[in-house]
Amino acid sequence: MNESDERYGLLTDTSDVRETLTPELQRHLPPFTALNWLRAGWRDLMTQPGPSLAYGLAVFLISVLVVSGLFSYGWGQILFPALAGFLVVGPVLAVGLYQKSRAIQTDVPFSLNDMLAVRACSETGQIFFVGVLLCLVMLLWVRAAVLIYALFFGYLPFPGFDHMTALLLATGTGWGMLFTGTIVGGLFAAFSFATGAFSIPMLLNERTDAVTAMSRSMALVWNNVPVMMAWGAVVLGLSAIALLTGLLGLIVVFPLLGHATWHAYEAVRRPDLARSDASSAAAPGQRFAGRAELARD
Repeated sequence: MNESDERYGLLTDTSDVRETLTPELQRHLPPFTALNWLRAGWRDLMTQPGPSLAYGLAVFLISVLVVSGLFSYGWGQILFPALAGFLVVGPVLAVGLYQKSRAIQTDVPFSLNDMLAVRACSETGQIFFVGVLLCLVMLLWVRAAVLIYALFFGYLPFPGFDHMTALLLATGTGWGMLFTGTIVGGLFAAFSFATGAFSIPMLLNERTDAVTAMSRSMALVWNNVPVMMAWGAVVLGLSAIALLTGLLGLIVVFPLLGHATWHAYEAVRRPDLARSDASSAAAPGQRFAGRAELARD
């Protein structure tokens, strides 16, 4: 690999993936650390739970409204891509939960109004920019789902979920659609997860811009794949539980994941805090030491 390739972390015929990693961004966190983040998020949720549960209730009502609208306008076939797209924009919707977690750690009083109002300063526009990008990704994902359906089934009207399940699992065309949809959806999911994992908390807590926050979020995810895959599995599992409860579980699951995401951000942002998280499993009742200094200067 020549000097210019090495400088920009490019792969050549004789290089491997490890050469694209950045040592200073690697936290060497074991996968079970994701459960520590979840426990920390639960503690934040149970600290004055009213505002967090009200936040979750609002997200639940919005979700019900969107799902009802899909069926009212005959777009039931994109229900699952739309629900997956909800995970894409989730980090933006959870901005108030990040603010509550930060307030708890810095011993600053907070209320539901504080959680709903992002401060009118430089980061507001940057958060909006990230939100627009994630919304575009969600819309592209939904559009891709419509095109994939049309590619395999043409103009066949959506037959309903009962018949659609049989159609997908009992025909070659159905299996082809499942395979293609899984590959395409996986690409959208990987990009949106890496981009949105830490960018919004970073914009709230640091003086940076949206592009830098998104690129750094992707770099942190790439350099900490094992623990981030575990965290992604936690997010997916809890989201599936919320789905199985008819979205009612969002009232608890959404604020829980929002608060936990803040602690995930802190753990991967600072090496000293990452080591603290890795050793905190034996003492889940303790607060993360030294977090107050993460507040904005």
